[in-house]
Amino acid sequence: MESRLKVLGHPVHPMLVMFPVALLVTAVIFDVVDTVGGPDLLGEVAYWNITVGLIGGLLAAAAGSVDLLALPTGTRAKRVGLTHAAANVAVILLFAAIWVVRLNADSRAAGGALIAIEVVAVAILGISAWLGGELVDRLGVGVDPQADLNAPSSLRPPTANQRIGDVR
Repeated sequence: MESRLKVLGHPVHPMLVMFPVALLVTAVIFDVVDTVGGPDLLGEVAYWNITVGLIGGLLAAAAGSVDLLALPTGTRAKRVGLTHAAANVAVILLFAAIWVVRLNADSRAAGGALIAIEVVAVAILGISAWLGGELVDRLGVGVDPQADLNAPSSLRPPTANQRIGDVR
């Protein structure tokens, strides 16, 4: 299935995903360094990384929703896509809560509890990124008009028939 939302022939969702992922992961790194004695500026930069990461995440979610809604019901791709979307919603909600706490605080720096939540959110983000890779690389969603939307998980070893038929 090819992506329904393209710019100059390329799917939009993968183009938008890299920015929020990079910004949110970098924010956590900056917050950890700030907490263990790094420059105070890092806490402020982390806060703004979260701000822009949330905006980018919402844009990426909107683009991803277009493709998710186009997936046929009852396929493995739809199940993986819904799990991927739910994980991303959880990440956005966790970072949004962190952002609100920091917005109303005297300092933009994160403390131990906020960093713990950030680490959990980034772990969920890692799982979601893997699921996104499964959608594109294994199931061909967004890139292959002849995609097998019911291909088995890449975590399962191939069957004898799959090994024989695979000429890659």
